[in-house]
Amino acid sequence: MTTTITVSPLRQRMIEDMVARNLGPGTQRGHIYACKRFAAFLKRSPETATPDDVRGFQLHLIDSGASVHNRNRIMTGVKFLLKVTLRRHDLVAEIYHLREPQKIAIVLSPGEVGRVLANAPSLKARCMLTISYGCGLRAGEVTRLKVGDIDSAQGVIRVAQGKGQKDRNVMLPPDVHSLTRQWWMDRPTRHDEGVPVRERWLFPGRSPHRPLTTRQLSRLFKEAAAAAGITKPVTLHTLRHSFATHLLERGVDIRVIQALLGHASLSTTARYTCVATGLIAKVDSPLDLLPGKPPKKGRKRKT
Repeated sequence: MTTTITVSPLRQRMIEDMVARNLGPGTQRGHIYACKRFAAFLKRSPETATPDDVRGFQLHLIDSGASVHNRNRIMTGVKFLLKVTLRRHDLVAEIYHLREPQKIAIVLSPGEVGRVLANAPSLKARCMLTISYGCGLRAGEVTRLKVGDIDSAQGVIRVAQGKGQKDRNVMLPPDVHSLTRQWWMDRPTRHDEGVPVRERWLFPGRSPHRPLTTRQLSRLFKEAAAAAGITKPVTLHTLRHSFATHLLERGVDIRVIQALLGHASLSTTARYTCVATGLIAKVDSPLDLLPGKPPKKGRKRKT
């Protein structure tokens, strides 16, 4: 028995508008979800919305306990519907965004990272998590790697169409190179038939023509972190935060780190200076330089 899913004309128009603007699949899902929330609040089509409806929905989100981040994300989707698809600029004027609290990223120490990688539940997990930390890749960038993206001759990994639909190169550390070679010998090949070697997924999923999902990779990380005894509230993205912070602490130029991470703005990369505890700990406090205070052991008094 086949089930036919009907899509309303309004949703179809919105999908076409998002596709025409080349929005990513995740962004499209988020916008559709936001508009479903808006329609459920209205109990009628968003085409009939009034300024008071938009104002009331925003208050409803706050009263329902939605975080500032989720509330802003939902209103971004609603704004796309009203501005682009419905062209209701009078309603768009009622939308406001709240300032999100700035939180310091959770970072693992090098020793903690080593324990996580050592406790990976399988060779596949160890290879993927080592790439996440050793190259600073996002979850989706790891899962979408293809065999041809590993350029051992030049010692780089090509990240094709990362966030913002940008290509970039990152380093290929010896440990990553060694693990990928080991994984290639153990990698399942049931979906390889008819696919050129360079186009094969490095980490194939259960379904044909699809890689492992980011959810599965996150689950593998959680298993490794729990086995390593990590009690911090970490996520897979913590490995990327740790990659950037540890490079900064080693004195790598911040613009090089920006290029490796694929950040469009240097200010995004500069946030890691807040969590680079190695750099912070080395800074002399003005208290240490007061007249008559003996210099710290092992440090020369600056003149």
